[in-house]
Amino acid sequence: MIAFFEEQAAQLDALKRASRLRSLAPRSGKDFASNDYLGLAGSTLLHDALREGMALGLPAGSGGSRLLRGNHPAHEALEAEAAAHYGSASALFVATGFAANAAIFATLPQRGDLVVHDALIHASAHDGMRLGRAETRAALHNDPQAFEDAITAWRGSGGAGRVWIAVESLYSMDGDRAPLADLAQVAARHDAILIIDEAHATGVFGTGGRGLAEALAGQPNVITLHTCGKALGCEGALICAPRIAIDFIINRGRPFIFSTAPSPLVAHMVRKAIGLVASHDDWREDLFARVAEVRTLLAPRLGATPSDTQILPVIIGEDARTMRIASALQRQGFDIRGIRPPTVPQGTARLRISITRNVTKGDIGALSESLDRIMIPA
Repeated sequence: MIAFFEEQAAQLDALKRASRLRSLAPRSGKDFASNDYLGLAGSTLLHDALREGMALGLPAGSGGSRLLRGNHPAHEALEAEAAAHYGSASALFVATGFAANAAIFATLPQRGDLVVHDALIHASAHDGMRLGRAETRAALHNDPQAFEDAITAWRGSGGAGRVWIAVESLYSMDGDRAPLADLAQVAARHDAILIIDEAHATGVFGTGGRGLAEALAGQPNVITLHTCGKALGCEGALICAPRIAIDFIINRGRPFIFSTAPSPLVAHMVRKAIGLVASHDDWREDLFARVAEVRTLLAPRLGATPSDTQILPVIIGEDARTMRIASALQRQGFDIRGIRPPTVPQGTARLRISITRNVTKGDIGALSESLDRIMIPA
C-alpha cells in the first residue's frame, strides 16, 4: 500500500466494520431500486428519439462549455420548450441535478443573505451552500413554522439580506411531500425566494408531469429544478427561473461556466421525453396502480407508513441488519438496496422500495411473499 493512501485505507476499513462500506454492483433482478419511475430509460420510444437526433446530424458531444463553442440549437430548443412546459420565464439545461443544485446555491444567494433549508435536503444543495457566501440554517423537516422561526430569529439578530427557502417537493429517502403552499406563504411574508427541487416529482405528479410545484409556476420568487434522469428517463437537469436568475448563473455560476455542455443528442432526447410524458397520463395512472398495490400488500406487513408516492421507505434501524435483508432480497431476484447513514440520519438505515413501471403487480405480490420469509428478526 502506498503510504499516501494509508489514511484512506484505515477509513475504508472503519466503514467496513460499521457495515457502511459501499461498492458498485451490477443491476440484477426486478427493479425496485431505480428512479426510472415511468419505465422510459430503456424504452424504444427514447431509442427512437436518439435515432431521430442522429438522423438530424446532432453531435454526440458538445465540444466545449456553453460559453465557448458548446452551445447548440438543441440546448436552446429544449430550454424554450421546458420553460413553456413548466411555466417559468426561462430555463437552463445543465449536465446533472447535482451540478444544477451546486450552481444555484453557490451563485444566487449572496453574502449577507440567509438560506433556510429543510434538514433533509439533498447533499448537492449542501455542497452548493458550502461553496456559496450566504449564511445557512436548517429547519425541521417539512415544518413551515420552523422555517418561519428561523427567519424571524435571523432578522431579530440583525440579518438584513435576502432570505432563500430551499426544499424538495418530494423527498427521495422518505417518500413524503413538502407543504409547498404553506412554505410559499412563509416566503411571501418575508419577501423570500423559494427554491424547489422537483427531482422525484417531475413526470410523476402534476398536469402533464409538471411536478408538485405546478401551482406556483411562474411566480417571480420561485425557482424550480427538474432533473431529467428519473421519470424522464434521460440525464441532465433543468433550472427553471426568472430570466435574471438564469442570466446570473450563466455569468457567475462556476459549476455551469466551467463544465463541458451536455450532449446535444441528449438535449434532443430530453425534449422528446418531456413531450411524451406530458401526453401520457395513462403512464402515471399505471404507475399509481402499482403504488396502490404496494400500499395494500407491502406496507401493512412491514409496519411501514403507507405512502401515496412511488417511494416506500422501510426503516430497519441497524446498518448491518439492513444490508443482510437487502442482500437476501437480491438473492431472491429483487433489486432492493439498503440505505445507510450518512445518506439518511443515524439510526434510520432502511430499505428504499422504489415503485416503477418496470415491475408488474405480480412482481409486487412476489416481493410481498419473499419479505414474509426474509425479514430477519432484530
